[in-house]
Amino acid sequence: MFGSAKSNSATKALLLGSGELGKEIAIELQRLGIEVIAADSYENAPAMQVAHHHHILSMLDGQKLEEIIRLEKPDFIIPEIEAIATDTLLELEQQGFNIVPSARATKLTMDREGIRRLVAEKLSIPTTPYIFTDNKAQYIDAIDKIGIPCVIKPIMSSSGKGQTVIRSKEDIDKAWQHSQNAGRSGAGKVILESFIDFDYEITLLTIQAVDGIHFCAPIGHRQENGDYRESWQPQAMSEKSLKKAQEIATKIVIELGGYGLFGMEFFIKGDNVYFNEVSPRPHDTGLVTLFSQDNSEFALHVRAILGLPIGKIVQYGPSASCVILGNGKSQDIRFAHLKEALCTVPHAQIRLFAKPEINGTRRLGVAITRAETTEQAVLDAQAVVNKIKILY
Repeated sequence: MFGSAKSNSATKALLLGSGELGKEIAIELQRLGIEVIAADSYENAPAMQVAHHHHILSMLDGQKLEEIIRLEKPDFIIPEIEAIATDTLLELEQQGFNIVPSARATKLTMDREGIRRLVAEKLSIPTTPYIFTDNKAQYIDAIDKIGIPCVIKPIMSSSGKGQTVIRSKEDIDKAWQHSQNAGRSGAGKVILESFIDFDYEITLLTIQAVDGIHFCAPIGHRQENGDYRESWQPQAMSEKSLKKAQEIATKIVIELGGYGLFGMEFFIKGDNVYFNEVSPRPHDTGLVTLFSQDNSEFALHVRAILGLPIGKIVQYGPSASCVILGNGKSQDIRFAHLKEALCTVPHAQIRLFAKPEINGTRRLGVAITRAETTEQAVLDAQAVVNKIKILY
């Protein structure tokens, strides 16, 4: 039973993180009459623009986070970013607050060390060889053991922030500095991973719900500087490798517990499947599902966390997304040539995130398309993006 938003019996959801993914979750919650409170570290974040009300705070400030949760008394607390006071969420969950999918899942997956050790060491699931390091001396020693090329990532980060592929000895110092300065939560521990010569990588959106575990069609994607640029669905893969990926995803979500959508990242080499990462929430590469499925990843996440059945997921055919990427400095971002972009590919759609500012490189929107093949869908999405001009 859900109460209507803004009424005395309102069912309330608190979004901890209010970017473009949180915005879509807020919209889907409101479709079911849920009252949405958006929280993030900056004013006018995308989800704040569609939420009923909002709060501004550092999600790493456990005391402030607890104050807001006790003030709002939400029925659902939905973590949507990586840098968050997870110990506070664990304590509040024990006191009866509903963290979705669970505080444990949030803590483990927002810390690369926690989830990697759980998956590789407890569940014995294949991953890339890895070493965690606390300081530069350990880091240099780890590179000698892992070998070059390898990848360095802060243990708490996402979207490629602080991540570097080390291809030669000349990259070592610069990569360390980048990991300490560009991660979500500042300097600290990193993970060194062996670089796998994989055939392709996928996101397998996995939903754990009241009516069981469900999978969206696999999503392929291309990354640049650790952040996705295009994604497409379905990614062609062998029946054997898909089955392996689904079996691994099932094992992980059962271990993590709770209802919700989990974005599982895998490297695929032939029929071999290697776990990379998991997010207990919608995935950026899954923006393609806004156009490729009857229910997007955001709608599926909301259904699951509200305790509703998923039923059958209908995929419409070859689809793609392409990021509208800004690079500049401005608090007055404008977009031109949208008409020309949509005339180039008349069946395409554009989503602009309405981010309030930019200082460097930032995702500002996405173009999504369908075509006869995923290859053509990607080309069409790129064509739309290439027509759009960003003014700063």
